[in-house]
Amino acid sequence: MTTDLISRARAGDGEAFRTLTEPHRRELHVHCYRMLGSVQDAEDALQDTMVAAWQGLGGFGEKASIRTWLYRIATNKCLNAVRATRRRPARAWDIPDVHPPAPTRIGGTAWLGPYPDSLIDGVLDAPVGPEARYEQTESISLAFVAALQVLPPRQLAVLILRDVLGFHMHEVAYTLDATVPSVNSALTRARKNLHRQQAQIRRQPSPTTGSPVEDSIVARFVSAYESADIAALVELFTDDVFMSMPPMPLEYEGRDLAARFLTLLLNPMRRYSLAPTRANGQPAFGAYVFAPDGTRRATGLFTVTLTADRICAMTRFETSEFPWFGLPLSLPER
Repeated sequence: MTTDLISRARAGDGEAFRTLTEPHRRELHVHCYRMLGSVQDAEDALQDTMVAAWQGLGGFGEKASIRTWLYRIATNKCLNAVRATRRRPARAWDIPDVHPPAPTRIGGTAWLGPYPDSLIDGVLDAPVGPEARYEQTESISLAFVAALQVLPPRQLAVLILRDVLGFHMHEVAYTLDATVPSVNSALTRARKNLHRQQAQIRRQPSPTTGSPVEDSIVARFVSAYESADIAALVELFTDDVFMSMPPMPLEYEGRDLAARFLTLLLNPMRRYSLAPTRANGQPAFGAYVFAPDGTRRATGLFTVTLTADRICAMTRFETSEFPWFGLPLSLPER
Protein backbone atom coordinates (compact mmCIF):
# COMPACT_ATOMS: atom_id res chain seq x y z
CA MET A 1 0.00 0.00 0.00
CA THR A 2 2.82 2.42 0.88
CA THR A 3 4.58 1.63 -2.39
CA ASP A 4 1.38 2.38 -4.29
CA LEU A 5 0.94 5.68 -2.43
CA ILE A 6 4.53 6.67 -3.17
CA SER A 7 4.06 5.93 -6.87
CA ARG A 8 0.86 7.96 -6.99
CA ALA A 9 2.40 10.83 -5.05
CA ARG A 10 5.40 10.89 -7.38
CA ALA A 11 2.96 11.16 -10.24
CA GLY A 12 1.52 14.32 -8.69
CA ASP A 13 -1.34 12.91 -6.60
CA GLY A 14 -1.63 15.38 -3.73
CA GLU A 15 -4.07 13.24 -1.81
CA ALA A 16 -1.68 10.29 -1.86
CA PHE A 17 1.08 12.57 -0.56
CA ARG A 18 -1.15 13.76 2.29
CA THR A 19 -2.00 10.17 3.15
CA LEU A 20 1.70 9.36 3.36
CA THR A 21 2.71 12.37 5.43
CA GLU A 22 -0.32 13.33 7.54
CA PRO A 23 0.23 10.62 10.21
CA HIS A 24 3.61 12.22 10.97
CA ARG A 25 2.77 15.94 10.87
CA ARG A 26 2.05 16.43 14.57
CA GLU A 27 5.12 14.57 15.83
CA LEU A 28 7.25 16.47 13.32
CA HIS A 29 5.81 19.74 14.63
CA VAL A 30 6.83 18.80 18.19
CA HIS A 31 10.28 17.79 16.88
CA CYS A 32 10.70 21.19 15.24
CA TYR A 33 9.61 22.90 18.44
CA ARG A 34 12.17 21.01 20.51
CA MET A 35 14.88 22.10 18.09
CA LEU A 36 13.78 25.73 17.73
CA GLY A 37 12.03 26.53 21.00
CA SER A 38 9.23 28.46 19.28
CA VAL A 39 5.86 27.26 18.07
CA GLN A 40 5.84 29.80 15.22
CA ASP A 41 9.32 28.79 14.10
CA ALA A 42 8.24 25.15 14.34
CA GLU A 43 5.24 25.89 12.15
CA ASP A 44 7.44 27.57 9.54
CA ALA A 45 9.95 24.70 9.61
CA LEU A 46 7.19 22.12 9.23
CA GLN A 47 5.74 23.92 6.22
CA ASP A 48 9.21 24.08 4.64
CA THR A 49 9.60 20.36 5.37
CA MET A 50 6.37 19.44 3.61
CA VAL A 51 7.20 21.55 0.58
CA ALA A 52 10.67 19.98 0.36
CA ALA A 53 9.20 16.49 0.78
CA TRP A 54 6.66 17.07 -2.00
CA GLN A 55 9.32 18.43 -4.33
CA GLY A 56 11.89 15.79 -3.41
CA LEU A 57 9.74 12.67 -3.37
CA GLY A 58 11.27 11.55 -6.65
CA GLY A 59 14.59 11.20 -4.87
CA PHE A 60 13.21 9.09 -2.04
CA GLY A 61 15.11 5.85 -2.41
CA GLU A 62 13.12 3.83 0.14
CA LYS A 63 16.33 2.96 2.01
CA ALA A 64 14.59 4.39 5.07
CA SER A 65 10.95 4.62 6.08
CA ILE A 66 8.84 7.61 5.07
CA ARG A 67 8.88 8.67 8.74
CA THR A 68 12.69 8.61 8.99
CA TRP A 69 12.98 10.40 5.65
CA LEU A 70 10.64 13.15 6.85
CA TYR A 71 12.64 13.51 10.06
CA ARG A 72 15.78 13.87 7.94
CA ILE A 73 14.22 16.75 6.01
CA ALA A 74 12.71 18.39 9.10
CA THR A 75 15.92 18.14 11.11
CA ASN A 76 17.98 19.78 8.40
CA LYS A 77 15.39 22.51 7.86
CA CYS A 78 15.54 23.17 11.60
CA LEU A 79 19.34 23.23 11.61
CA ASN A 80 19.24 25.95 8.96
CA ALA A 81 16.65 27.83 11.00
CA VAL A 82 18.61 27.47 14.26
CA ARG A 83 21.55 29.32 12.79
CA ALA A 84 19.28 32.19 11.78
CA THR A 85 17.07 32.39 14.88
CA ARG A 86 20.02 32.39 17.29
CA ARG A 87 21.26 35.56 15.68
CA ARG A 88 18.15 37.45 16.75
CA PRO A 89 19.04 40.08 19.34
CA ALA A 90 17.34 39.79 22.71
CA ARG A 91 14.71 42.44 23.36
CA ALA A 92 15.66 45.22 25.72
CA TRP A 93 13.45 46.32 28.61
CA ASP A 94 11.02 48.81 27.06
CA ILE A 95 8.60 49.87 29.80
CA PRO A 96 9.17 53.59 30.40
CA ASP A 97 9.68 54.83 33.96
CA VAL A 98 9.77 51.26 35.27
CA HIS A 99 13.13 49.87 36.30
CA PRO A 100 13.51 46.10 36.82
CA PRO A 101 15.70 44.78 39.64
CA ALA A 102 19.16 43.57 38.74
CA PRO A 103 18.73 40.06 37.33
CA THR A 104 20.32 36.97 38.82
CA ARG A 105 21.73 36.34 35.37
CA ILE A 106 21.20 37.16 31.72
CA GLY A 107 19.57 34.26 29.93
CA GLY A 108 20.94 32.62 26.82
CA THR A 109 17.57 31.51 25.37
CA ALA A 110 15.68 34.78 25.07
CA TRP A 111 13.50 33.61 22.17
CA LEU A 112 12.04 30.61 23.94
CA GLY A 113 8.26 30.22 23.58
CA PRO A 114 5.51 28.05 25.12
CA TYR A 115 3.93 25.06 23.37
CA PRO A 116 0.15 24.54 23.70
CA ASP A 117 -0.92 21.24 25.25
CA SER A 118 -3.66 21.09 22.62
CA LEU A 119 -0.92 20.37 20.05
CA ILE A 120 0.72 17.74 22.26
CA ASP A 121 -2.36 15.58 22.86
CA GLY A 122 -1.76 12.11 21.47
CA VAL A 123 1.76 12.83 20.20
CA LEU A 124 3.53 11.88 23.42
CA ASP A 125 1.69 8.56 23.49
CA ALA A 126 3.42 7.41 20.30
CA PRO A 127 6.07 4.74 20.87
CA VAL A 128 9.71 5.83 20.76
CA GLY A 129 12.82 3.85 19.95
CA PRO A 130 14.61 1.67 22.51
CA GLU A 131 17.49 4.17 22.82
CA ALA A 132 15.32 6.97 24.26
CA ARG A 133 16.60 8.21 27.64
CA TYR A 134 13.92 10.78 28.52
CA GLU A 135 10.26 10.46 29.38
CA GLN A 136 8.21 12.08 26.64
CA THR A 137 6.47 14.39 29.12
CA GLU A 138 9.83 15.62 30.39
CA SER A 139 11.12 16.10 26.85
CA ILE A 140 8.49 18.75 26.14
CA SER A 141 8.85 20.62 29.43
CA LEU A 142 9.82 24.26 29.20
CA ALA A 143 12.98 23.73 31.25
CA PHE A 144 14.16 20.88 29.03
CA VAL A 145 13.45 22.75 25.79
CA ALA A 146 15.25 25.82 27.18
CA ALA A 147 18.27 23.66 28.04
CA LEU A 148 18.30 22.23 24.52
CA GLN A 149 18.55 25.71 23.00
CA VAL A 150 21.97 26.20 24.62
CA LEU A 151 23.48 23.24 22.74
CA PRO A 152 25.40 23.78 19.50
CA PRO A 153 23.12 22.96 16.53
CA ARG A 154 24.61 19.58 15.59
CA GLN A 155 24.70 18.40 19.21
CA LEU A 156 21.11 19.56 19.58
CA ALA A 157 19.96 17.46 16.63
CA VAL A 158 21.88 14.35 17.67
CA LEU A 159 20.65 14.43 21.25
CA ILE A 160 17.00 14.84 20.26
CA LEU A 161 17.11 12.12 17.64
CA ARG A 162 18.97 9.65 19.85
CA ASP A 163 17.98 10.36 23.46
CA VAL A 164 14.47 11.81 23.02
CA LEU A 165 13.18 9.89 20.00
CA GLY A 166 15.33 6.79 20.39
CA PHE A 167 16.54 6.59 16.79
CA HIS A 168 19.21 3.98 16.11
CA MET A 169 22.66 5.45 15.61
CA HIS A 170 22.72 4.57 11.92
CA GLU A 171 19.39 6.40 11.49
CA VAL A 172 20.85 9.49 13.17
CA ALA A 173 23.86 9.30 10.87
CA TYR A 174 21.55 8.98 7.85
CA THR A 175 19.47 11.95 9.01
CA LEU A 176 22.51 14.19 9.39
CA ASP A 177 24.44 12.77 6.42
CA ALA A 178 27.25 11.92 8.83
CA THR A 179 29.28 8.93 9.95
CA VAL A 180 28.37 6.90 13.01
CA PRO A 181 31.66 7.78 14.80
CA SER A 182 31.08 11.52 14.28
CA VAL A 183 27.52 11.18 15.57
CA ASN A 184 28.78 9.28 18.63
CA SER A 185 31.28 12.06 19.33
CA ALA A 186 28.62 14.76 19.03
CA LEU A 187 26.28 12.81 21.29
CA THR A 188 28.93 12.47 24.00
CA ARG A 189 29.55 16.23 23.97
CA ALA A 190 25.82 16.99 23.94
CA ARG A 191 25.16 14.79 26.96
CA LYS A 192 27.98 16.46 28.88
CA ASN A 193 26.69 19.93 28.04
CA LEU A 194 23.14 19.04 28.96
CA HIS A 195 24.22 17.34 32.18
CA ARG A 196 25.47 20.68 33.51
CA GLN A 197 21.90 21.91 33.49
CA GLN A 198 20.19 18.80 34.85
CA ALA A 199 19.71 20.35 38.29
CA GLN A 200 17.31 22.85 36.74
CA ILE A 201 15.49 20.20 34.72
CA ARG A 202 15.02 17.34 37.17
CA ARG A 203 13.05 18.30 40.28
CA GLN A 204 10.48 16.60 42.41
CA PRO A 205 7.67 15.26 40.23
CA SER A 206 4.87 17.57 39.25
CA PRO A 207 1.42 16.68 40.56
CA THR A 208 -0.76 14.77 38.14
CA THR A 209 -2.75 16.88 35.69
CA GLY A 210 -6.18 17.61 37.14
CA SER A 211 -5.30 16.17 40.54
CA PRO A 212 -6.55 17.82 43.74
CA VAL A 213 -3.00 19.03 44.46
CA GLU A 214 -2.65 20.72 41.07
CA ASP A 215 -6.18 22.15 41.25
CA SER A 216 -5.44 23.61 44.68
CA ILE A 217 -2.23 25.31 43.57
CA VAL A 218 -3.89 26.71 40.44
CA ALA A 219 -6.87 28.04 42.42
CA ARG A 220 -4.59 29.75 44.94
CA PHE A 221 -2.43 31.21 42.17
CA VAL A 222 -5.44 32.61 40.29
CA SER A 223 -6.92 34.11 43.45
CA ALA A 224 -3.64 35.75 44.46
CA TYR A 225 -2.87 37.08 40.99
CA GLU A 226 -6.33 38.47 40.32
CA SER A 227 -6.23 40.32 43.65
CA ALA A 228 -2.59 41.45 43.09
CA ASP A 229 -1.65 39.81 46.39
CA ILE A 230 2.10 39.49 45.97
CA ALA A 231 2.63 38.02 49.43
CA ALA A 232 0.16 35.22 48.68
CA LEU A 233 1.86 34.56 45.34
CA VAL A 234 5.31 34.36 46.90
CA GLU A 235 3.97 31.92 49.50
CA LEU A 236 3.28 29.50 46.64
CA PHE A 237 6.88 29.58 45.40
CA THR A 238 9.78 27.32 46.26
CA ASP A 239 12.77 29.03 47.88
CA ASP A 240 14.71 28.81 44.61
CA VAL A 241 11.83 29.75 42.30
CA PHE A 242 13.02 30.77 38.83
CA MET A 243 11.36 33.60 36.90
CA SER A 244 11.96 34.82 33.35
CA MET A 245 10.23 36.83 30.63
CA PRO A 246 11.36 35.97 27.08
CA PRO A 247 12.27 37.60 24.75
CA MET A 248 13.80 39.86 27.40
CA PRO A 249 16.79 37.96 28.80
CA LEU A 250 16.23 38.96 32.43
CA GLU A 251 16.17 35.94 34.77
CA TYR A 252 15.49 35.96 38.50
CA GLU A 253 16.03 33.26 41.10
CA GLY A 254 14.72 33.14 44.66
CA ARG A 255 11.65 34.42 46.46
CA ASP A 256 12.98 37.89 47.21
CA LEU A 257 13.76 38.72 43.61
CA ALA A 258 10.51 37.07 42.51
CA ALA A 259 8.58 39.41 44.79
CA ARG A 260 10.40 42.45 43.42
CA PHE A 261 9.76 41.24 39.87
CA LEU A 262 6.05 40.79 40.55
CA THR A 263 5.73 44.36 41.80
CA LEU A 264 6.53 45.42 38.23
CA LEU A 265 3.68 43.34 36.84
CA LEU A 266 0.94 43.89 39.40
CA ASN A 267 -0.57 47.14 40.61
CA PRO A 268 -2.87 46.76 43.65
CA MET A 269 -4.98 49.63 42.28
CA ARG A 270 -5.86 47.66 39.13
CA ARG A 271 -8.03 44.60 38.54
CA TYR A 272 -6.76 41.50 36.80
CA SER A 273 -8.25 38.41 35.20
CA LEU A 274 -6.66 35.09 34.28
CA ALA A 275 -7.89 32.74 31.55
CA PRO A 276 -6.64 29.18 32.19
CA THR A 277 -4.92 27.11 29.53
CA ARG A 278 -2.00 24.65 29.45
CA ALA A 279 1.49 24.77 27.97
CA ASN A 280 4.35 22.26 27.92
CA GLY A 281 2.38 19.90 30.18
CA GLN A 282 1.87 22.50 32.93
CA PRO A 283 -0.77 25.08 33.89
CA ALA A 284 -0.69 28.35 31.97
CA PHE A 285 -2.77 31.51 31.96
CA GLY A 286 -3.65 34.34 29.65
CA ALA A 287 -3.40 37.46 31.81
CA TYR A 288 -5.74 40.40 31.32
CA VAL A 289 -6.08 43.79 32.99
CA PHE A 290 -9.40 45.61 33.28
CA ALA A 291 -9.54 48.78 31.19
CA PRO A 292 -11.52 51.86 32.32
CA ASP A 293 -14.44 50.82 30.09
CA GLY A 294 -14.63 47.42 31.82
CA THR A 295 -13.16 45.36 28.99
CA ARG A 296 -10.17 43.14 29.70
CA ARG A 297 -7.00 43.64 27.68
CA ALA A 298 -4.25 41.05 27.30
CA THR A 299 -1.00 41.78 29.14
CA GLY A 300 0.93 38.52 28.86
CA LEU A 301 0.84 34.73 28.96
CA PHE A 302 2.18 32.98 32.06
CA THR A 303 3.32 29.41 32.48
CA VAL A 304 4.01 27.92 35.89
CA THR A 305 6.01 24.79 36.62
CA LEU A 306 4.86 22.80 39.61
CA THR A 307 7.00 20.61 41.82
CA ALA A 308 5.32 18.72 44.67
CA ASP A 309 2.89 21.32 46.07
CA ARG A 310 4.78 24.47 45.09
CA ILE A 311 5.62 26.57 42.01
CA CYS A 312 9.29 26.25 41.09
CA ALA A 313 9.25 28.35 37.93
CA MET A 314 7.13 31.07 36.37
CA THR A 315 7.64 32.46 32.88
CA ARG A 316 5.94 35.45 31.31
CA PHE A 317 5.55 35.49 27.52
CA GLU A 318 4.26 38.23 25.28
CA THR A 319 0.70 38.49 23.98
CA SER A 320 1.88 37.41 20.52
CA GLU A 321 1.59 33.84 21.85
CA PHE A 322 -2.15 34.16 22.54
CA PRO A 323 -3.47 32.98 19.13
CA TRP A 324 -1.72 29.61 19.49
CA PHE A 325 -3.73 29.04 22.67
CA GLY A 326 -7.04 30.21 21.26
CA LEU A 327 -6.97 33.25 23.55
CA PRO A 328 -8.32 36.61 22.35
CA LEU A 329 -6.42 39.83 22.92
CA SER A 330 -9.44 41.33 24.64
CA LEU A 331 -12.41 40.00 26.58
CA PRO A 332 -15.77 41.65 27.32
CA GLU A 333 -16.66 43.05 30.71
CA ARG A 334 -17.76 40.42 33.18
